[in-house]
Order: sequence, then structure tokens, then C-alpha cells
Amino acid sequence: MTSPLAWLNSELADLESRHLLRRRRQFESLPGGWCLAAGRRLRNFAGNDYLGLSHDPRLKAAAERALSESGSGAGASALVSGRSQWLVQLEEQLIEFEGCGAALVFPTGYAANLGTIAALADSEDVIYCDRFNHASLVDGCRLAGAKFRVYRHDALDKLDESLASASPFRRRFIVTDTVFSMEGDVAPLGVLVEIADRRDAILIVDEAHGTGVWGESGRGACEALGIADRVPVRIGTLSKAVGSLGGFVAGDQSLIDWLWNCGRTQIYSTALPPAVCAAAAEGLRIIAAEPQRRAALWRNCDLFRQMLQDVGLEPHRAASGPIVPLVLADAELAVEIAGRLEERGFLVGGIRPPTVPQGTSRLRITLSAVHDEESLVELVAAIHAVWPRFR
Repeated sequence: MTSPLAWLNSELADLESRHLLRRRRQFESLPGGWCLAAGRRLRNFAGNDYLGLSHDPRLKAAAERALSESGSGAGASALVSGRSQWLVQLEEQLIEFEGCGAALVFPTGYAANLGTIAALADSEDVIYCDRFNHASLVDGCRLAGAKFRVYRHDALDKLDESLASASPFRRRFIVTDTVFSMEGDVAPLGVLVEIADRRDAILIVDEAHGTGVWGESGRGACEALGIADRVPVRIGTLSKAVGSLGGFVAGDQSLIDWLWNCGRTQIYSTALPPAVCAAAAEGLRIIAAEPQRRAALWRNCDLFRQMLQDVGLEPHRAASGPIVPLVLADAELAVEIAGRLEERGFLVGGIRPPTVPQGTSRLRITLSAVHDEESLVELVAAIHAVWPRFR
């Protein structure tokens, strides 16, 4: 009998022929910016542990204490009986860290984006979504059922014009990453808040790659640009610079009360385990107390970009943070170059469609505060050795 899923084999073969087939691999994260891949020790330039906190002994100790006292799982959704003391403490820590009226934790950053947008907008509304937004923001916009429109953050005059004629809609939303995960550049947030104010629109931002990295106290790009208090809905993640897991929303009490009642990805998901909450709360405390970690990260960012320029390589877009994209255009070539770097001891992301638009496959290099200068020098030398035009 033929399997009803036999058609998948031809679809998978098609993906492979276009060098777009993704295969599962096993990795083990190690301290100091290293990892194990198939038992081989590699310098990790593919992760998002921007401050190296995932291996900080204080996060481990906090997690161990919560695990010992409260067990390995929450046992239920936060709404039913899973809102542990550790989750409450995490949300209190988020309120202090973000300087907001209230905060709500979701099981992941993806769930936070999906649930928040879908809870705020519906078929009577219109959503403007940046074309480079993360998939979770795009999916949240589509799930909401609102009129879905895409804009470019390098053509905000067109966004402004479109919003000017959007008065028939009940509500208007602008949705953007603050730091674009595949481009590394920062959204023009100052202009966006002006447009939102002028056109009576609600600005929703995702600080996934901004939290812990940008801003004087590490609150993100909105803080860095001085517009945090003008953004009504700020979403973030605890799985990158914070070194743990989970997503969150920061805002006023009415926003959080609404999401508590209507955010389906939060309502119907089991709450984060106590150990995860305790580690995240400790990570937030460290970020606030130790700005030298951000300073070390930014030194690495500046140094690495200068090294690339010195050997004749220019990163894609005028980004300045820890995400460094080097575009190769061809998917097969991106996979090949990433593989050659791995042979030389470096794990670097080879990114292909649909994660990035067709013709923009790339190496996505991510930097951490725990990378030492020697590793940066050696990575640049390795890239120069395998880069197509230098071979």
C-alpha cells in the first residue's frame, strides 16, 4: 500500500537539488564561545549567546536551586497552576529591568510574537510588517487575520503614505524587529515612532537581538535610541543574551492583563520550568549589574569588522552589532563556504532561503563577549582563505 505521504519524498528531493534541504545535527554548547559538533570541538560563531551567560556559574547555581526546591517542570499552564514563585520572580525582575508597569512571560520568543500580535489585531485592522522581520512576527501578523501589508524600512515615506489612507480600518499596527536577525542592522525606530504618532498607529517591536546588547542598561535598541517610553508593546526573548529560555512582553498593566486573558500561546502552553525562570532572572540581574560584558562585546564587534575590511571584505549592510552577514548569493556556495570554515574549526551559519530572500544566501557570523581576539584573528584568516574571490 502506498503511503499517503509518499509525495514528501519528491518534495524533499527537490529541496536537496536546490541545496535547500536542512539536516538535523547534534551540538553541545561549551563555555568560552566553543561547541561540540559530532564530537569535534569548534569555535562557535553561529549562536546568539551574545554575553556568554548561558555558561555563567551564577545562572547554573540559580537553576540548580530552583530545580532542587521546585522540581523539573511547571506541571501546567501559568493560568491553571503553573505560575510558580520562580515565574513570578522572573516577571518582577523583567518589570525592574525594562522599567515598565507590567510584564508577561511566554514559553518562547516565537510564542510571544505569535500570541501578542494575534491577541491585539483582528480582521477589522491593518498590520504593516517590515519585509525583513523574523518569521515569528510574520506568522503572528498572518494569524491575526488583519489586512497584511509589507513595508521596507528604507522607504518609510511609502509606509507613511499608506497609513495616511488607512483610516477606514479600526486600528493600525506597525510591527518590526529592532535588530534584524539576518541583516544585523537596526530599524529606524525614531522615524517609526513619529509615523505611529502622526498616523495614530500602534507600534509593536521585538527586541530579541537587542535585549542585553544595545542601550546603556542593556534594555535594547529602543533604550539606545531614547524612545522606549514611546513604544507601547515591547517583546523580547530570554534565550539569547539573557542565556536562558522564554519570551516576554513589557508594557503597561492593561496590555499585560489583556494578553493574560487573550494571548493563546501563553494561556494554552505549559509554563516555563522553575529552573529556566530562575536562570533567566539571574541573567537579567547580571546584565543590569555588569555593563562591562556589553563593552567587551562591542569591542569585539568593532575589531572584527575592522579586520574584515583590512582583508577586503565588507559585511552586508551598515550594521554595527554582533550579527555580521557576508552575502554569497548562491545557496550552494553558502553551504560550501560554511563547510570549509567548519573544516578549519569554525562553526558559522550558512543561511539560505526561505530564511533570507532568493539570491541573498549568506554566512551569518555572530559574535560574543567571550570570544577572544585570537579567535577573531583566526576566523578572519580562515574566511579570507576560503572566500571565492581570494581562492
